[in-house]
Amino acid sequence: MEFKVCGGIINIIPELPRADDEYTPAERRVIDARLAEARKGPYYGPFKTADEAITFLGKEIRNRKAAKRKTT
Repeated sequence: MEFKVCGGIINIIPELPRADDEYTPAERRVIDARLAEARKGPYYGPFKTADEAITFLGKEIRNRKAAKRKTT
């Protein structure tokens, strides 16, 4: 805990857990491996505007639906 005194007021601030403390070493290894895999891509963007991103996503959805129809 941390105690801060300011103008006659005492603030008690709890020490919050660090992100590293939230996971077991085994869980951390799994997370790190998945993050490393995600960094390989594929990546899309960056987009200059939100409208550009929305247009891209709309095309992507249409393409995936069309590909799904071809396989069934």
